[in-house]
This record gives sequence, C-alpha cells and structure tokens, in this order.
Amino acid sequence: MPEGQLAAILGPKGWIRTDDSAPWSRDWLERHGEPPLGVACPTSTDDVAQVMAACFRAQVPVVPQGGNTGLCGASVAGKAGAVILNLSRMAGIGVPDLAGGSVMVEAGLVLARLHDALEGTGQMFPLHLGAEGSAQIGGLIGTNAGGSQAFRYGMMAELVLGLEVVLPDGTIWNGLRGVQKDNAGYQLRKLFCGAEGTLGVVTRAVLRLHPAPRQRVTALLALPSFDAAVTFGTAARAEAGEFLQAMEFFSDPGVDLALRHVTGLVWPLESRAPVYLLVELGAGSDCVPLDAILAALLEQGMERGLVLDGTLAASGAQRAALWRLREDQPEGQRLEGPQLKHDISVPPARIAEFVARGAELCEAAVPGVRINPFGHLGDGNIHYNLTPPPGQAGFGGQDGDLALALAALASEMGGSFAAEHGLGRSKIALADALRPAAERGLHRRIKAAFDPAGLMNPGVILAEVDKYNLPIA
Repeated sequence: MPEGQLAAILGPKGWIRTDDSAPWSRDWLERHGEPPLGVACPTSTDDVAQVMAACFRAQVPVVPQGGNTGLCGASVAGKAGAVILNLSRMAGIGVPDLAGGSVMVEAGLVLARLHDALEGTGQMFPLHLGAEGSAQIGGLIGTNAGGSQAFRYGMMAELVLGLEVVLPDGTIWNGLRGVQKDNAGYQLRKLFCGAEGTLGVVTRAVLRLHPAPRQRVTALLALPSFDAAVTFGTAARAEAGEFLQAMEFFSDPGVDLALRHVTGLVWPLESRAPVYLLVELGAGSDCVPLDAILAALLEQGMERGLVLDGTLAASGAQRAALWRLREDQPEGQRLEGPQLKHDISVPPARIAEFVARGAELCEAAVPGVRINPFGHLGDGNIHYNLTPPPGQAGFGGQDGDLALALAALASEMGGSFAAEHGLGRSKIALADALRPAAERGLHRRIKAAFDPAGLMNPGVILAEVDKYNLPIA
C-alpha cells in the first residue's frame, strides 16, 4: 500500500491518515462515504501526478474531491481503502485576460473567491448557485454544474475553454488553451465536464468570462399558479430578451420551511401566494432602460392576471435578501428533518404539468407528503424535494419507488432525472433503468478507454461491478 509513498510525496500537511479523515469521508447529505486509506492534499499538478502514479502502481482507487457539496455521493469513497484526493490547497487564480474574456484557475478554488477576485475588472464568471461559498471549480466541472443563469450563459461545459487533467496513470494532459474555437479533434475537455472524477483529475482550467453587468434590476413576484409562471416566463423572454439573467421559481411550502428554520430571512410582500418568481435583468451598459423593461413586463403580467403582487429591490442589500429567500430553501428543508431530493429537468413549457403530475404520484405513494418544488424557470430545472407528512419520520419505505416514478415521469416528458447534480452513486440504478442500452454502453466504452483498471472513483456513474467492456447495445 502506498501510504508511505504518499506521505513522502506530500509532506506532513499533505497526507491525512485514516484516523483523522472524518471531515472528508462523508457526503453533505450523510448518505455515502466509507473510511479512506487517507486523504491526499496536493499543492501542485506535479503532486497530483505523483499521487496518481503511486496509486496506479499499487492499484489503489482514487476519489477526487472538491468542496464535497455534491448531493449524489460522488466525492466520497464507496468502499473502504480508497485515497481521497482533496484539491482545496490548489486554489490559485491567474490574471484575467480582459481582451479574450478568460481566466486560468486551479481546481481547488472556491467559486465565491473567483467572484470576489473579478470584482472591479469589468468581467464576471456567470455561474451562481447556493453552495458557491464552498463549491470548488474542479467539482463544478466534474458535475457540469448549472445554477441560476445557465439558460443565458450555459452550464459549466460551455464556460470551460481549456483544461489540465491528470489521467489515472499519472500522465498529465495539458489542454489549457484559452480560445473559443479549437476544433483540432475530439472535444476532450468536454468529456471531463460531467465525468464526476471517473476519467481523470482536473487540476487547472481556463474559464470563459463575460462582461459584468453595470446595472441590475431584481423583482420578487407572487403568482397564482405554476401555469401562470410558465406563461409569464415566456412573455419575459420575449420582452427582456438578452437582458434576462435569472428566473427562479419556488412555492409557498418552501417559503414556510425557510422562514421557519433559517434566521435573518424577512418576507417582503404584503401577502402570500401559491408560487413566486424571482426575476433579474442585467446590462453591461447604463444606457439600457432596464427599469422600463421590467415595469412594462410587470404591467403586462398584472393585466393578464399572471402577477398578483411584487416588490422591486431598491438596493444591493435588498437584492441579496430576495435571493436568500430562494437560495436558503434547501437549508430550511434540511433543518425540517428527513427529505428526498430529486434533480429533475423538463422542457420549460411543461414545468406546471410535471409539478401537477408529480404531486399525484407522490400523494398516491405517501398520503400527506409535503412537496417543495423550486428551481430555474428558464431551463426547466426543477428541484422536486419531498418532506414526510407531519409527525412521520420517513416515507414508509417508498423512497426508491418515489425516485423511480418521478425519474420515469421526467424521461417520459422529454426531460432528465439528473439535471445538474450528476449521477454520482445514488442515481446509477435510475440511469440503467431509464436510459437506452446504447447510451449506457457508450458510457462504459469511454470509461474503459480512460480507466481500464477501474481505479478512478469506482462506483460513480457506472456500477463498480461493470467491466466497462460490454457491447454498445
């Protein structure tokens, strides 16, 4: 076993023994994770390459880990004895290329630190999500994260121009090319976006930047139904066009959970409604009349009965308070007790249909179950989270049946049961059941090409028993 080699490579601060590894060993939901052989904390790409080579020679599995904020168990070990490769000590930021709109960063950089570093440069990195205070760039690449502005700027794969990756045997692939157009063969960088650490370890990335908005307008709206939200969202796309930066929806049960459990939240509207929509417009020029565009949109919405009430953020502090009402809902639900999380996407026009049909499925399986749907109206991503009925400790053993029923419904509607959280360990069975055999066969062939020994994050995306060499169909 390579403990001694890894300790020699990384030094006393870079190798954490099994006995001290508890903070890195379990996932955020406390559902996955076995004691590792130890935790490797490199400070350079060369360190990573040496660690990977040593583990490859000893045939020891490696689990790449970023901020460990994932919800599908991909960043912790599925079996005891693996090496967790935590990249938090590799958190460097390069000088932004303002002419080309890019910046080079190390994989352990926390997303919020990148946002802070770009302040005052006139550029921004447009990925925003609730866990940005702890989520790391490498993990965001590994899960192909989306966030609240994905419908305008794309998911992580669209925001990565180049990558540096250490392969399972310690070979370093340097694809750090900061250009948008690079068609010299297969798009290798995109294979690692969403691979969840099963093909190699991302160590550095060239990220695509966008002009920072010089003005924003943000509104929280109360609506009578999810149908109204979908109709309003269609009108918002037509009226606000390229200035529309976010359309986040949530429901009244989610507001209840957040207000009950999360301190510092303030409800800004005079009344409550079934559905709420957080709308934000932004522009890189002060000449764009964003206030007038939003006012016209709200006036149309009220005339059509789509908007019941609303408030505009008059300051940055008020804007942040409105966003907290949306972003703190997962924490409110976690503090309420047991929960089931489902990361669904459907075509945006069918969001209301999914919410209604999903509610029927859930109520039939667990009468009285509390449903908290929230997410991104612009791209159809629904975080369809469940809490047991009041006074009930769980879901009556229906957890797996609920997940399968909702996943099948999303697939039937032309959507996905893994919108932005990935498959990890928890959704492999859903993928095997609901995705075509040809698709799963291609996954195995890609895995076999990069990692024939199955040492990279085994048990993630594909079951560990797979030999990765099955026929395509």
